[in-house]
Amino acid sequence: MKFSWKVVLLWALPALTIGFFLWQGAFASTTVVAGNNAAATRMSYGRFLDYLDVGRVASVDLYEGGRTAIVEAIDPELDNRVQRLRVDLPANAPELMAKLRAADISFDIHPSQNNGAIWGLLGNLIFPLLLIAGLFFLFRRSSNAPGGPGQAMNFGKSKARFQMEAKTGVLFDDVAGIEEAKEELQEVVTFLKKPERFTAVGARIPKGVLLVGPPGTGKTLLAKAIAGEAGVPFFSISGSEFVEMFVGVGASRVRDLFKKAKENAPCIVFIDEIDAVGRQRGAGIGGGNDEREQTLNQLLTEMDGFEGNTGIIIIAATNRPDVLDSALLRPGRFDRQITVDAPDIKGRLAVLDVHARNKKLSPQISLETIARRTPGFTGADLANLLNEAAILTARRRKEEITMAEINDAVDRVVAGMEGTPLVDGKSKRLIAYHEVGHAIVGTLLKDHDPVQKVTLIPRGQAQGLTWFTPSEDQSLISRSQILARIKGALGGRAAEDVIFGDAEVTTGAGNDLQQVTGMARQMVTRFGMSDLGPLSLESPQGEVFLGRDLMVRSEYSEKISARIDAQVRVIVEQCYEDAKRMIRDNRVVIDRLVDLLIEKETIDGEEFRQIVAEYAEVPEKEQYVPQL
Repeated sequence: MKFSWKVVLLWALPALTIGFFLWQGAFASTTVVAGNNAAATRMSYGRFLDYLDVGRVASVDLYEGGRTAIVEAIDPELDNRVQRLRVDLPANAPELMAKLRAADISFDIHPSQNNGAIWGLLGNLIFPLLLIAGLFFLFRRSSNAPGGPGQAMNFGKSKARFQMEAKTGVLFDDVAGIEEAKEELQEVVTFLKKPERFTAVGARIPKGVLLVGPPGTGKTLLAKAIAGEAGVPFFSISGSEFVEMFVGVGASRVRDLFKKAKENAPCIVFIDEIDAVGRQRGAGIGGGNDEREQTLNQLLTEMDGFEGNTGIIIIAATNRPDVLDSALLRPGRFDRQITVDAPDIKGRLAVLDVHARNKKLSPQISLETIARRTPGFTGADLANLLNEAAILTARRRKEEITMAEINDAVDRVVAGMEGTPLVDGKSKRLIAYHEVGHAIVGTLLKDHDPVQKVTLIPRGQAQGLTWFTPSEDQSLISRSQILARIKGALGGRAAEDVIFGDAEVTTGAGNDLQQVTGMARQMVTRFGMSDLGPLSLESPQGEVFLGRDLMVRSEYSEKISARIDAQVRVIVEQCYEDAKRMIRDNRVVIDRLVDLLIEKETIDGEEFRQIVAEYAEVPEKEQYVPQL
């Protein structure tokens, strides 16, 4: 068992306190009687007076200020031998001295030897010293731990991590897929290394750079690369570390951070998740958060106030730029906003090249194929994908990663962990028809993405899955493509309805119907793709930001609302009827595909299209071949 002085002191201090008070009480009531008089036999005060009256008392010694007497008396029961007796005298007995003088008895008064007072004085001095020393030791030990009681004296100090030469191990060569953002930030590094190149032509480097983008796109990684490339002092802190429950602490930490930064200028200050402290002032019911607002005010002053911060470059990252205060975003504070978005196919290939450096890949693996299969993946998603593939390879005791592990890793990242395969039965056949319904509709529609594979292996909450791979990175989507996606999503429910009847449709299409309703409503209210005309009736902002839009206000009348609902209904019903017609017209090939799917549990997209082509005309879909 590990010995801990802290535990010993925590138990010893209460014990010492109790022992001290018991000790004080014992010595406060005890007076030492000189010589061996403490061993005398006790006698009552009344009997002592009787002995005094009959002349049996030989001498009396008074102690403790007259409260105790040691009496030498003749005891007739012991052959008139002299006996030493101890008598406790009452507090008020002035007549005793007169009786002793009248009887001509020798008596003496001895001063009290109160050793208890000496011990009490020593205790009053020693115990507080021990207590203070113990508490000092505890506070000193705990001050070394983060957040311990000893940190109270440093409550207003900045918690920023400081590195004189930031050896993060990350350079610009390690960051891929976001070339535009890298070019912008390389200017910052160049200015820090060679400022004369800019100042010679009157250029001024931006004081602040705001990195904006969804999670996982590489904003923090870019900051690490800047620190590794620049070779200047680097401060890094999270926005949440400024804010505390006590008003004024955050502002104090901001002042302390910029004070240290000015002492080490030129330098870089990186604030991650700045939306934690930079939210719009006055937001919220009842005014807002005083601590956050004071912290933000101090940050605004330090970034571009009366004194300025020459030589300090602020780099901040957030995925919520819509909630930031407008004063924080103006030129002079954050001069540049750099969007770090999800990479396109070229960017994904570059990211895969970076993360595949330390992976043992099979020669048959094509990173280009993986890049085309992962539209919408961020850099973090791609890194996680290759890591999952490596874990699966180790679990299967293989020497190198193959496409089988890559495919399983993609399925796991997108849909979840693989579940137990379904047993043969009505439920499995119904799910097979549902998934083949999705795939057949998507295959027969020219504007739909091509089928990648159909599987009955459960993943996550889904009992079966149909995968579609976009032929290209689509930034713009046409009306025909949206309608094709709605029909493809309704293909599963249409297959259940046509094959098993209306009474046997299941809840399996619940998620499909949510997606369909959302797409149809956006066609009507945002994209102007309905009979209502080219009108945008709803803002794309789905969340209500308190203080800006406290109440969700209607942007159209009740009459328009009814027409919107009617248009959404018309779009979905027309697409559903088209999907059911396609299922009825291709019933023969659907039955064959279902039997094959139940037997194999997974059908590849190419095999699926070949079988469908034997029974119906499969439209040729545009294949996007990127210039890599």
